[in-house]
Amino acid sequence: MKTRYPLRGSAIPRNKELAKKTLRQIKLEFGAAVEPFTLHLPLPELLAGAWMACRESLLAGSVRRDVKEAVASTVSLINRCPYCVDAHNIMMLAFSGRDYSSQILEGRYDDIDDPEIGNAVKWAAATLSPGSSLLFSPPFSAREAPEYIGTAVLFHYINRMVTILLGASPLPFRRGILKRLSQRMAVLFFSKAVRLKKEPCASLDLLPASDLPPDLDWSKPSPCIAGAYAAFSRAVDHAGEAVLSEPLRASVSNALDEWDGRAFGPGKQLPTDCISNYSGPERIAGEMALLSALAPYRVTERMMEDFVSCYPADEQMLAVLAWGSFSAARRIGRRIGGFSV
Repeated sequence: MKTRYPLRGSAIPRNKELAKKTLRQIKLEFGAAVEPFTLHLPLPELLAGAWMACRESLLAGSVRRDVKEAVASTVSLINRCPYCVDAHNIMMLAFSGRDYSSQILEGRYDDIDDPEIGNAVKWAAATLSPGSSLLFSPPFSAREAPEYIGTAVLFHYINRMVTILLGASPLPFRRGILKRLSQRMAVLFFSKAVRLKKEPCASLDLLPASDLPPDLDWSKPSPCIAGAYAAFSRAVDHAGEAVLSEPLRASVSNALDEWDGRAFGPGKQLPTDCISNYSGPERIAGEMALLSALAPYRVTERMMEDFVSCYPADEQMLAVLAWGSFSAARRIGRRIGGFSV
């Protein structure tokens, strides 16, 4: 599979033991060290944090795995991330043997004959729709909220990273019978890991415990998910602080605080006023952070090349993309979590 803009991967991770330990757990419990995880390898703390958030929200817990996979697929659809749509339709099929991919892709949610999945995808599709009545009346209990919201927040983050760095699908074929055959092979490959029981909190020893930021309070009903997200947010903050100055982070953060959650499609003006006072490398880094947060599908290879000319290390690219992507995901979580906690 061709990547869209691959990190060069030439640098040896600073914390090889953390990378090895995390990858072992991913291979065992997810089924393979797939690219949405391994793209984080230049910064093993981000690899560990992303895995922790994924494992404790999506893989472990009491909510059915196929329901959460449907949330992941639907969030990926509204974020225009076909790679993740394909990947998590495969996981949903591997868990339950039931295929709802066409209903999700075509927005025919009322045609889904499993009420729990149908309600979950309707809610997930509304996570970029401020004011939607579905957000005010979510299809889950307060106890279940961290699993639903944690899965949605994770994929609002992952989709942005994948859109910028990876190709259009994890499958070797894009359509037709060859795609269906490769999908079935992937289902068989991942079935064992998908059905493996995951004990909650088993990933929390990968990173040191951290304080939970207030905007992640929706995770509090689940100490495992709260612990994972606290550690992940600290890892992302550390990465961003290493490349982006405090004033620049504050400028982008203020713009994101004004964002209503709607997508910035073609022709819609991005709030670039927040970085208008910056020039040179800082302007380029600020633009990349803003785009990864609000419109990752508008990042071009030329923009990436301009960034690399100023910040040549893979770690720098990854840090800025992760900081921008997670900043957006956190704000979505704060908004949808406010109706559920």
